[in-house]
Amino acid sequence: MDAKQVDGRIKRMLGGIRQAFRGKIARTDAAASVQRAQIEGLDGETVQALEHAEQFGFTGHPPTGSDCIVLPLGGQTSHGIIVNTCNGAYRITNLQEGETAVYNADGAKIVLKKGRIIDIDCQVLNIKAPGGVNIDAPNVDCTAEVTAAGQINGNGGMAIQGGNGATFSGDVRQTGGSYTTDGDVVASGKSVVTHTHPGDSGGTTGAPI
Repeated sequence: MDAKQVDGRIKRMLGGIRQAFRGKIARTDAAASVQRAQIEGLDGETVQALEHAEQFGFTGHPPTGSDCIVLPLGGQTSHGIIVNTCNGAYRITNLQEGETAVYNADGAKIVLKKGRIIDIDCQVLNIKAPGGVNIDAPNVDCTAEVTAAGQINGNGGMAIQGGNGATFSGDVRQTGGSYTTDGDVVASGKSVVTHTHPGDSGGTTGAPI
């Protein structure tokens, strides 16, 4: 057998082995422990229940119509696994070199940017941490209202300015120091600055000095 015959025989053998191919996600079963998808190959064939191989700790439900790469194990299409999916309609563009993003089809995203900056963009952010949340930062800024269902504790003092001042509902107790203000204090309608007392002669005293 000459080299040409050997080459022809090898080509015929390889012709029966399916190589990696592109397809589109038609349907996904995300309920099982191993996600599987039905895909439409670019040659028009439909392949059922292909395993979607995902990295540990990461999972995603690709939108219908997403592109995918299928690797046929043993060269058989029916034994293929999906090794990658992508969808240009939702991909975050114009990332700088070295930046990374996590995103979904609704536009929620986490972008790890240059300069050790992380941007989170979403409609509602829920954090569940029964053991607590610790933030080690010189300051925390909020552009709007902050509401706490429990007690607010502080060891470094408190400063409030601007807006409509501070409003308290319920008892206020202050211990271990003095209360100082350069304005008036009104208690039960009586001004500390302008109140008077009955005088010894039946009249009233002057306002406090």
